[in-house]
Amino acid sequence: MKTDIHPQYNSQAKVQCACGNTWVTGSTSATLEVEICSKCHPFYSGKEKILDTSGRVDKFKRRQAKTEKKTLKS
Repeated sequence: MKTDIHPQYNSQAKVQCACGNTWVTGSTSATLEVEICSKCHPFYSGKEKILDTSGRVDKFKRRQAKTEKKTLKS
C-alpha cells in the first residue's frame, strides 16, 4: 500500500440530521450533515402514506392472490 495517499479516518465523526437528531459514526469527514434519517423518514417513523389513485396496489394484490391459489392447488 502506498503511504500518505489515504484520507484520515475519524472513528468519532458526528452526523447531524436536519430534524435535529445526532449520532456518532466512522467517516473520513469530521462532521456530516444529512437531510433525512431514521427518526424523521416516513417509512421508519410509521407515517408512511401510499398514494394510489388508480388502484394499482389493489390490482397487484388481486393478481398475487390468484397466483397463490393456483400454486397451492398444484
